[in-house]
Amino acid sequence: MKHTRFLIITLTTLALALVLPLPVCEAALETVMVPMRDGIRLATDVHRPDGDGPWPAVLIRTPYNKDGVREFASEATKRGYALVAQDFRGRFASEGEDDPVFLHGGWGDHQDGYDTVEWIAQRDWSNGKVGGYGVSAPGIALNMMAPSRPPHLVCCYASVAFSSMYHQGAYQGGAFRRSLLEKWLALSGFGPKNLETFRAHPDYDDFWEQFDCERVAEKVNVPSMFVGGWYDIFSLGTLNSFTTVNQRGDTGARGKCRLVMEAYGHGRNDVLVFPNAGQPEAANVWNWFDIWLKHDGAGLEKIPTVQYFVMGDPNDPNTPGNQWRTAENWPVAAEAKKVYFHCDKRLHLAPPKDLFGSLSYRYDPQNPVPTIGGNNLLISKGPMDQRPVENRDDVLLFESPPMRRHVEITGPVTVTLWVSSTAPDTDFTAKLCDVYPDGRSMIVVDGILRARHRNSMVRNELMQPDKIYQLEIDLWATSLVFSPGHRVRVALSSSNAPRFEPNPNTGETAGRHDKAQAATNTIYMNADHPSHITFPVVWR
Repeated sequence: MKHTRFLIITLTTLALALVLPLPVCEAALETVMVPMRDGIRLATDVHRPDGDGPWPAVLIRTPYNKDGVREFASEATKRGYALVAQDFRGRFASEGEDDPVFLHGGWGDHQDGYDTVEWIAQRDWSNGKVGGYGVSAPGIALNMMAPSRPPHLVCCYASVAFSSMYHQGAYQGGAFRRSLLEKWLALSGFGPKNLETFRAHPDYDDFWEQFDCERVAEKVNVPSMFVGGWYDIFSLGTLNSFTTVNQRGDTGARGKCRLVMEAYGHGRNDVLVFPNAGQPEAANVWNWFDIWLKHDGAGLEKIPTVQYFVMGDPNDPNTPGNQWRTAENWPVAAEAKKVYFHCDKRLHLAPPKDLFGSLSYRYDPQNPVPTIGGNNLLISKGPMDQRPVENRDDVLLFESPPMRRHVEITGPVTVTLWVSSTAPDTDFTAKLCDVYPDGRSMIVVDGILRARHRNSMVRNELMQPDKIYQLEIDLWATSLVFSPGHRVRVALSSSNAPRFEPNPNTGETAGRHDKAQAATNTIYMNADHPSHITFPVVWR
């Protein structure tokens, strides 16, 4: 536990170390209590290069302690940048309250990011150009700050960060991301009020709109580099940040953003190593800052608009995967291919013709399907073998014949189901796996949908027992080549814990319920109810 706490508290430093070597050099350091618009003062370290300046500045706002970026600061000053590191409101040496986390740095009543950028621009050592940098929580701080439009903010570099806290960080598919949010808050030393506040809003309401950067993408007026990973906890956030800001942002941002998607999670994983997966030059933070803070945008044309890593079997020398590709936009051109679930537990290209086909299972919230791998932070993550949980009675497996050729899927993956339940509310989960010839069933993407949110995250609607409903599960996105001899497998169930908090099946709000009950859940796969998965197939 002590080691895990250390990893979380120093996450910014560890993430920065992935960008480049960090030699330590001497630089002028000043700690200032910077006043915000409401009088609260935030502890801020200013690292300056030797000399008189003025210099462009790079700003990092962090909940993990500003002292953790000092090695990165030495690299910044060596390159001719002032590095400004600031503790979030209510964190470490800063004044104020930290509840709710991230909100005070956004576009609302408190705009700590805006106020800090403008404070930097007024210093005599500043040339008035400020770039924002952040990995994980500091990246989220950037996504929240950008819509407040600080006049002296020139560019941002945001890595592995959400674009909507509700949809990606707290209630994915309407189900509480317990192992992520609850554990992160506790291990990072946030008080219980944060968790209580987030728990009090299980639906997407006005509270969550304050954390939804996608809603205000039109306000962003600076170019941003967005970097993510296919197995990252916020992979969809990176993709959505890029698409919303690059397509809908103001003139200073629209068409000037860049996207890099890597083959990693929230930090590198070693479960399955993909050859050639090193970070491309396009993702180099100093290259990005040099372009905007030193060369007024010159050189942007040399960076591909979208650069993404296509994963594949590491032992297949003929795979077109395990390489970097470029594109002009996201998602890339692909055919939305429907593959249907059949009662013989096979995946077929043709829809079922049966009139009454269905399969049922008993879901008990007291005995949920355990999480193994996937897009996680503090529990097992990455492309891990799912066989230990695939032989359960509450998991339905559907599999294709062995692939005869290489098949690439790049883009969003969705599962459409027709379902019923004996309970007024329950969850449905879907998991896509790449089954290797040796039997390994490696998770690619997965998702969940709380049935009460089948029509909207804004409102919840309970189910009528045994009535058939249509719903769609978002498995987010990936880029992977299935090799010849591999099989496609889809696992359907109703739980994945502790990744998601189990639904008690009572209609009560999970986490605030008094009891739980088992439910019989049915998935229909017949002529009138052709449940299926939709793949983005790229033909080459």
